[in-house]
Amino acid sequence: MVRLGVLGWPVAHSRSPEMHNAALSALGLTDWTYQRLPVPPHLFEQTTRALSGTGFRGANVTIPHKQAALALADSASETASAIGAANTLTFTAEGAISADNTDAPGLLAALPCSPAGLSALVLGAGGSSRAAVWALRHAGAASIAIANRTHERAEALAREFDADAVRRPIRADLLVNCTAVGLVRSATEEQTLNQLGMTNDAVGRYSYVVDFVYRDAAGTPLLQIARRHGVQTVDGLEILVAQGALSLEAWTGRQVPREAMLAAARGQ
Repeated sequence: MVRLGVLGWPVAHSRSPEMHNAALSALGLTDWTYQRLPVPPHLFEQTTRALSGTGFRGANVTIPHKQAALALADSASETASAIGAANTLTFTAEGAISADNTDAPGLLAALPCSPAGLSALVLGAGGSSRAAVWALRHAGAASIAIANRTHERAEALAREFDADAVRRPIRADLLVNCTAVGLVRSATEEQTLNQLGMTNDAVGRYSYVVDFVYRDAAGTPLLQIARRHGVQTVDGLEILVAQGALSLEAWTGRQVPREAMLAAARGQ
């Protein structure tokens, strides 16, 4: 049995097993399986290094391990190294680990338009934020601002990628939420806006709103607000499928059925 998985803490909410297993089934790879791997930060390196010895070919990486994933890898792609975070690990039979980042191309693939010439605001300063800022910069965004609850982290990230750190959300063409705000299913719209430092009216001033977080078919509170204002939105499941497909294609060497992955991720 060839094993794949997703490393995270928490990871119970992840839809990755459903969508990857649907793709594996469609490809006829019945001897492959994909599973959740809940691993707390203090056990991440130890657990990850042991995976290759238990039949794992690869693993996706989610909050909060993306920077740690790059740090432990024996080799890394140019994209992962430039971003400073990895969401895809590949294991060799000898135990070596290579790192890549498919979050950046996954985000660009999920966007309804090119970000070239647009202004962007990225919320958060973690691994997903690094990928988003790098992707937007390389796709030609006119300007990129970063807002984070800890302003010093926003400043550090901004210095790395020639962006601007702001103390509170500002107006832009494109808003990208890379924080975990909205992940808790009981979060209300008011709580979400408070945690993001935004107002209902402010959300309606963006042309596009992207949320890396995903929930049910209705979307996160942030996306629900944006849609009521007529703003074009991209939900986390679209990004999840785009980046996951790239990872799975790297592991299997096969083109994967993205529509089947999205349907499975949506529970259809």
